[in-house]
Amino acid sequence: MNKKFTVALSVASLLLAVATLSVQAQTKTATPARYKDEVEANPTADADIKVVSDYINMMVAGDAAKAQLLLASNYKGYGPSAADSFNTEKVMSNWKQTYATQMNRKLSFVYETFRVKSGKLKGNWVSIWGDYSFTQNGKKAGFPVQYTAHVTNGKIDADRIYYDRLFVLQTLGYKVTPPAAAAK
Repeated sequence: MNKKFTVALSVASLLLAVATLSVQAQTKTATPARYKDEVEANPTADADIKVVSDYINMMVAGDAAKAQLLLASNYKGYGPSAADSFNTEKVMSNWKQTYATQMNRKLSFVYETFRVKSGKLKGNWVSIWGDYSFTQNGKKAGFPVQYTAHVTNGKIDADRIYYDRLFVLQTLGYKVTPPAAAAK
């Protein structure tokens, strides 16, 4: 009986191995997309770069009313955190508050543009990388920033901005206080 069990176990193991190998042999690894299959040169590069550069420079200079003209009616902004999202009115309101508290605002940047060929990110994009600085309550703050805007028909209809908000707050003197220990 022990011999029959061993033979049965061996046959079962062999069948399982063959079935597994057959499944693995039939499962083909997906070929990763190549850059040129996903992205191409932006055919309206100069115009799109001008829209985004003008928008950023106007906002930093304090001319929100003029900058607003470069946003599409369906504009949606995101960042710096994943949970942050804005429409045109909220962005303008935030910048107006910024104008009241930040002085000597400066932004230096470089840019790049590209077109995504398909998918939910399809379209023309302009990215900037730079350094933003300002003075608030006598304290100077400066930090790197990354901003990417989607441009359609000469207007920004979506954008994302990334920077380290905690670093900025700590530079301005804010302290991080851990939560109180839970009562036992």
